[in-house]
Amino acid sequence: VRRGVPITAAEILNRISEISFNSSLMREMRAIAFVTDLIQQGTIDRGEMKEMLIHSIRADDAMCALSVSSKYNADWAFLSELHDHGRREADAWLAHHYGNI
Repeated sequence: VRRGVPITAAEILNRISEISFNSSLMREMRAIAFVTDLIQQGTIDRGEMKEMLIHSIRADDAMCALSVSSKYNADWAFLSELHDHGRREADAWLAHHYGNI
């Protein structure tokens, strides 16, 4: 979740990019929810399609702190840092929610 309204051209382009990505993701999530509803209603046999459980693990503060140019940063050290941060967030999420999944 980004805070504030984008002002500069770079901020506006970044927001457009985020919205475009999110719209594709949301379309996929709606399709999954639709199929899940059909399975739960018995309209589709459980053997025909698989019910999916999806959880969101977020690091909004860390992601918001990154600049627009970080999207194009393919430096191995940077990618490793993102990976490590994601692992820590996932470990914390699992520690808190594992009993519920």
